[in-house]
Amino acid sequence: MRGARPDVRRSAWSGALSRPLVLAVLVCTAAFATGTWRLPHTPTETVVYSGVLSLLAPVLAVVLCLQAARRIPEERWAWCAAAAGFSFNIAGDLAYRLLLVAAAEPPFPSVADVFWLASYPSLFAVPLLFVRARFTWPHAGTWLDGVVGALGVTAVAVAVVIVPAVPSAHLSPLATATNLAYPVADVLLLALVGALLAIAGLRADPVLISVCAVLTSKFVGDLLLAKAQAAGGYVPGGPLDLLWMANACLAAVVAAAARPRRRPRAPAVVPGHQTRWRALVVPVTCATAALVVLGARWGDGVRSVEEVLALACLGAFLARTAVTFAESRGLHEARRQAATDDLTGLPNRRVLVRRLERRLTTGRPTGLLLLDLDGFKAVNDGLGHEAGDELLRRLGARLLPEVRPTDLLARLGGDEFAVVLPSGDPADADECAERIAGLIRRPVEIAGVRVEVGVSIGIALAPEHATEASGLLRCADVAMYAAKAGGGGIQRFSPGGPATAAPGPAVPRPRNGGLTVRPVLAADGRVVVADAVAGAGDGDSAGTAVLTDAVAAVARWWTRHPIPVQLTLSAGDEDPARLPDRIAAELFRTGLPPAALVVRVRTGAPGSGDVAALLAALRRSGVGTAVDGHGPGVLALTRLRDLPADRLHLDPALVRDVVADAGASLVVGHTVALTTALGGTVVADSVDGHTDAVLGRLGCQVLRAPGPGMTAEAFGAWLDRGNATPAPAGSAGSQPAQPS
Repeated sequence: MRGARPDVRRSAWSGALSRPLVLAVLVCTAAFATGTWRLPHTPTETVVYSGVLSLLAPVLAVVLCLQAARRIPEERWAWCAAAAGFSFNIAGDLAYRLLLVAAAEPPFPSVADVFWLASYPSLFAVPLLFVRARFTWPHAGTWLDGVVGALGVTAVAVAVVIVPAVPSAHLSPLATATNLAYPVADVLLLALVGALLAIAGLRADPVLISVCAVLTSKFVGDLLLAKAQAAGGYVPGGPLDLLWMANACLAAVVAAAARPRRRPRAPAVVPGHQTRWRALVVPVTCATAALVVLGARWGDGVRSVEEVLALACLGAFLARTAVTFAESRGLHEARRQAATDDLTGLPNRRVLVRRLERRLTTGRPTGLLLLDLDGFKAVNDGLGHEAGDELLRRLGARLLPEVRPTDLLARLGGDEFAVVLPSGDPADADECAERIAGLIRRPVEIAGVRVEVGVSIGIALAPEHATEASGLLRCADVAMYAAKAGGGGIQRFSPGGPATAAPGPAVPRPRNGGLTVRPVLAADGRVVVADAVAGAGDGDSAGTAVLTDAVAAVARWWTRHPIPVQLTLSAGDEDPARLPDRIAAELFRTGLPPAALVVRVRTGAPGSGDVAALLAALRRSGVGTAVDGHGPGVLALTRLRDLPADRLHLDPALVRDVVADAGASLVVGHTVALTTALGGTVVADSVDGHTDAVLGRLGCQVLRAPGPGMTAEAFGAWLDRGNATPAPAGSAGSQPAQPS
């Protein structure tokens, strides 16, 4: 045990000590049982049975309860209360034994009764503390369960126990009150047990069940004791005392076996239709018992206590029934709302995923259409968000009657819809997609304005493309963005490459004359990025229209040389809000990490608010970002905060003046400091040796002019040869010029 944690050592020590103590309690109980049938005892037997064994077992139970309190911090006070209850009973037993020694007939009531009655507050606390350690605060319905259980048990107990326990003629008023105090307190204790069982229901664990059993056994024992004392027939050391010994034995075993709970406290109400009705077993039983009491007592013209309790139990049960039906209606409504899109009334993403999981888990062929509206942003921006919402509602209402009963039409959010098909047939998926596309392209009149939108539809099939719901959704997403890159239409996912166009009116995706890349080198000759260029390599940097080709290009060399490819976003490119999702889909399709791509934003790109949101989204996803054209009259220093990017390109006009103009040098220095503090890097195009040296001292990364364009294969081969001088585009097979 050297080096073990204190709580582990304490638990091991406690467990090692508990076993012999439990064995001792069992031996004491068994030994006491041998003398319960041989009454009266001799003086020696009285000392052994009533003076030693009957007191030793409860004392050991107290020790075990205190060990459990030390071992289980969350139940500490419950076990301490149990130990206190046993301690008061031990004190009462000891006082009673001493009174027997002093007088053959001890007085009743006596000081022993004071200790015995003092044990009840602790006993009341025991079940409450155990339940508190196991369950969170119950709600109104669960409280009503407890009230029904308590009133039902009390009504039965009063009818069976209190009423028959009429005062005996030979008892004084104080003795009669004391004699009735025990069953009254026990009835209240039994009512508490009934309430807690009603609250816990069928989720009561062995410890809680054992506590209820001990308290119920005490109720039975005190009832028999009260009747025996009223008749003058109680003899110490008899079978009645054995019942209390058995209680101590059970408490000792439970305390020794109790261990810290690994699960957090559970709610007092477990959701679910079947579980809720199972939890009503105890309240229904108590209400039935209350009806039996009313049937037995009603009609005598006198309103007894048990009748009032039975009526109160039935009233609480009726209230609980009303709460149950209200909860059922609320649960049904909550489930309906959780499965419904608030705007269109269609099933939502949760329902769609559940349907996919259910079908794919059982291996049934499934088709998935993912729809994204084209031109929806223009409607939102031009006519307002209310018009956009109305358009979505109209389209949802138009599509719903047209899908088959076996199909599921759902809205995923924004302007995206999806359809789950009960077939993996490509022809069936294409026919359904064409029908839906035709419905969406039909004009819609909103606020007196004729609105027309297009749609891009991606198709994925199971088990051909994926066998899990998440994978099928990703495949359909990749196909949908391929359709959108081609100007809208219908695309089917292709596992080995770009999505293939489905037969129909889809617009083919332009290839832009192919794609070449230009290496961008730092001043020390290291390749920083491969700049994508549309065409033969002598044009401008390529935008997001060639995203698919650019990602396919970088995949050719990334595993050998982790050099990212760079796309440049300009004013004519697509909606920036859609770009992060499209990039994620392309990267997922090729299995590349986000660091394999850099998006560079030029001055004059879409609105600054959209660009800021785009840069933030890309940086969160891990895609590299760069902002172009920082300098006087273009971007102020305060805009650095609003355009979060990994790299900031300085304006060439500012860079050229950094040697001759002290103000330009100061601006560059502050820009470097601010950008570095924001987690970015400042870069500048190479000018000349002197200017490059000044820029380097200011903290800028100097980039050489991009080299000539080359194909992805040629660029990968050039990297394999150790960053030699790049060959012209289209000469992948020729030998490159060697560096001088």
